[in-house]
Amino acid sequence: MTELTDKRLQRFRRQDRMQAGSLIISLFGDAIYPRGGAIWLGCLIRLLAPLDINERLIRTAIYRLVKEDWLLTHSHGRRTDYALSASGNSRIEEASKAIYAAQSPPWDERWRLLMLTASLPNKDELLLRKALIWQGFGEWQSQVFVHPGADLQVAMALLKREGLGYVQKHLWPLLADSLAVNASVSDRQVVSQAWDLAQLANSYRQFVKTYQPLTDEWPVKKTSTGHVQNEKAFLLRLLLIHDYRRLLLRDPALPQKLLPDDWPGQTARTVCSELYTGLSVPSETYLDTQMQIADGSLTVGLSLLQNRFGIC
Repeated sequence: MTELTDKRLQRFRRQDRMQAGSLIISLFGDAIYPRGGAIWLGCLIRLLAPLDINERLIRTAIYRLVKEDWLLTHSHGRRTDYALSASGNSRIEEASKAIYAAQSPPWDERWRLLMLTASLPNKDELLLRKALIWQGFGEWQSQVFVHPGADLQVAMALLKREGLGYVQKHLWPLLADSLAVNASVSDRQVVSQAWDLAQLANSYRQFVKTYQPLTDEWPVKKTSTGHVQNEKAFLLRLLLIHDYRRLLLRDPALPQKLLPDDWPGQTARTVCSELYTGLSVPSETYLDTQMQIADGSLTVGLSLLQNRFGIC
């Protein structure tokens, strides 16, 4: 029986607004990337139809993803494949490191700082702040952005990719062994001052509340049980990863050592890992018979799927 799964799928169908582009990115990252990174448009439409996502919405979203350099098109007669671009592949690979990790990152006890060394026009400073917060940096004290694990060279490259390369000359990248002054500020206090984690914590708790009960319907050793059940497994897996990926986009990826003792992020990761593992066999069985490229060939899952969450 998959009563809770049916309710989760129905709740998704009933929502008022849905960002098809974001869901398609989740689909590419979780299911299409491990199968070669390309899919026939007709197959994509068919895979998403059970979620009541209409063809027009999918075509509009795909068009935008091409414009944003996520995807490329390849024609095969009258059919068209959509494949991850070099930029899309890079972004998927980077996101996958966070999504499918077995645990939160370790910490080398060093802080990364980007110090604003000169005043910027208000508009530029707002753009810079938004871009760095999106990368996971916290704003600490005055004119300083901090993170315990960011790659500063990557951070600067991302600013350049977003059209903010011109502000780099006003940023001073630094590494610090501690931000404490005379031991008056602990590392966890720095976290509490630089990030507001309360809303994110509540979102993680809601994720656990939504998906933990579903693990009983999809035990780890469950095998393929027929086309309908396999399709449900695929659809639930897509929603699971889509919801988890959206949480991680808001998560600054702080080491466990710096987080509150009751931080629910690791519980959410454990629930996601357990349910994903239970869904893997039936969902992959479904994709083996359904996912096509434009020449009619079925795709084959690659071995990288086995390494997800460190237990799959």
